[in-house]
Amino acid sequence: MITIQMNGKKTAVKEGHVSDLLSHHGYDDRRVVVELNGDILRRESWGEAPLRDGDRVEIIGFMGGG
Repeated sequence: MITIQMNGKKTAVKEGHVSDLLSHHGYDDRRVVVELNGDILRRESWGEAPLRDGDRVEIIGFMGGG
């Protein structure tokens, strides 16, 4: 397990990639933007972007409505 800061809160997670984190927490990858340590990640790189101890991850979700 590693500790990251996800959306402003310290969170213990399994080692893996950003895509694993999103899947584990139930995020719809078509409706979010991910920032890792201050950099916005391209969706294509989520499966290749490893999570490391101390990383800061911000997940911004989009909502529809009318």
